[in-house]
Amino acid sequence: MQAIPKRAGSIDFDPFYDPMTAPALGPRSDYAPSYWIGTAGPAPEDDGPVTGDMDADVVVIGSGYTGLSCAIHLAKMHGIKATVLEANGVAYGCSTRNGGQAQISSGRLKRSQWIDRWGLDVARGLHTEISEAFDLFRGLIRDHAIDCDPQDGGHYYIAHKESVLPSLETEAALLRNSFGYDARILTRDELHQTVARDMEAHGAMWEPDGLGVHAARLAFGYLRVARELGAKVHTDSPVQGWDYRDGIHHLRIPGGTVRARRVAVATAAYAPRGLHPQLKDRLMPIMSNSIVTRVLDAGELEAIGIRKLSPLTDTRTLRHYYRLLPDNRLQIGSRAAITGRDAANPTHLDALREGMARKFPALRGIELDYSWWGWVDVSHDMMPRITGLPDLPGAFYALGYGGNGVMYSAMAGRRMAQLVAGETLPDLPIFNNELPHEGWKTPFRRLGQWGLYKLYHFRDERR
Repeated sequence: MQAIPKRAGSIDFDPFYDPMTAPALGPRSDYAPSYWIGTAGPAPEDDGPVTGDMDADVVVIGSGYTGLSCAIHLAKMHGIKATVLEANGVAYGCSTRNGGQAQISSGRLKRSQWIDRWGLDVARGLHTEISEAFDLFRGLIRDHAIDCDPQDGGHYYIAHKESVLPSLETEAALLRNSFGYDARILTRDELHQTVARDMEAHGAMWEPDGLGVHAARLAFGYLRVARELGAKVHTDSPVQGWDYRDGIHHLRIPGGTVRARRVAVATAAYAPRGLHPQLKDRLMPIMSNSIVTRVLDAGELEAIGIRKLSPLTDTRTLRHYYRLLPDNRLQIGSRAAITGRDAANPTHLDALREGMARKFPALRGIELDYSWWGWVDVSHDMMPRITGLPDLPGAFYALGYGGNGVMYSAMAGRRMAQLVAGETLPDLPIFNNELPHEGWKTPFRRLGQWGLYKLYHFRDERR
């Protein structure tokens, strides 16, 4: 495996960290050993740890995509210079451990499921929101010259077995006829000739919006922009206590106490359960593994036949997400362990290797340059929320993307900035509507998760 740069004065990365059981996170941890951190180069300068008591107009907790986008839009749209608090290094969590795939989605539900849950009119409103979000995301990268290797060519949703093709065809027709969105179906031969020679594939649905990015460079680009606009980004400053008294939020940090009238939470799956009682158990952290091969040679590139650097996702419930990177390595990820203590179990790496080999037999046994895992913020109803906390004045959160936050987090940050500034958001179910709260049941849901993974695997692999 490739070596990962060490943070100055850091402690070793804990591969077994589990947000469900760990009392707190950080500070000073090294990054996860991801391809993104290994190839991003040095992060832009930040503002270092909090070193004393201080007052702030707005505090943003979390310096990933959402938190930094919130800071950017607070400055650009509302003239507010936020103070961002990060438990470790900038974008330590989901934002440097994902697959770098931007899709026209947020949460885990398809358009047809939106209609089933809320009706066609609401579903169309959500589609408009997600479409505008993609424009915003592209615009941030373009307008601020963020060097994140953007590969814009749509997203391919690949049928991993023949029996799922009818549902893909139905979804594509729904997108065209009900949403005016030009999705289309590719046959197996078309896919192999023009996109990728995935040997499992029986066809695919192509969505015009899909973009591959270098995940860490995107985050570091957001950091640069946020600080240029006047935000302060304090790393190695985990919030270890939160009290609300006399209209002021008191956030206890190892280096002091930060006082603010407004607080925006953007911690994704990496928020400790004890951050605040109002936030506890709003999410179900789910682990995802990812690997990146060594650089492929000419023969291997010919064998896998990948002609687009667009995001590829298969139709498994325990889906694989994969693509060819600009430096001719292949990246692939999928769901993995259920608990942190089982994260390094070699069976999970073996399963991911086998998944890659079924798709691309020429890569069976290939050397890996990078292997890592991270936690995904899955909400209990599979959709995100950007909302205020009704019982905690001046507090807001944007959470619950379910693995589809690379793109939508930019808009979520902007929407949360609007809430912080007192603006009204569109009348959509992901706004001003709290994440379902599972309370004491959340830890026990892992028992059900174990059973569901067995069921999903059986359904995914049954022909």
